[in-house]
Amino acid sequence: MNDCIFCKIARGEIPSRKVYEDDEILAFHDIGPVTPVHFLIIPKLHIPSLAEADLSHQAVLGKMLGLAGRLAREQGLADGFRTIINTGRIGRQEVYHLHVHILGGPEPLGPMVRK
Repeated sequence: MNDCIFCKIARGEIPSRKVYEDDEILAFHDIGPVTPVHFLIIPKLHIPSLAEADLSHQAVLGKMLGLAGRLAREQGLADGFRTIINTGRIGRQEVYHLHVHILGGPEPLGPMVRK
């Protein structure tokens, strides 16, 4: 998708503070962090959301989650972190390019969902 902001970041057309990059995956710091450490892991392949992912995406999805722990530790989150994938309008997805939020910091995070 030519107009997708995350595709533009993955192609290097928009700068980012990179955490990790290879041929399939890019991880970069969120521009509006909600915790002291907040970065995203995205596939370079445009997948609109987790709802559109299927078994043909199995390898890249596994790689994204498989890297999460190592990248979180490298960013100082040795005591734990939260992993979030917002999906669709109800899930409050804002950018329709699949992405995993990795959030954490020195203090425990609040409740996952408020009632």
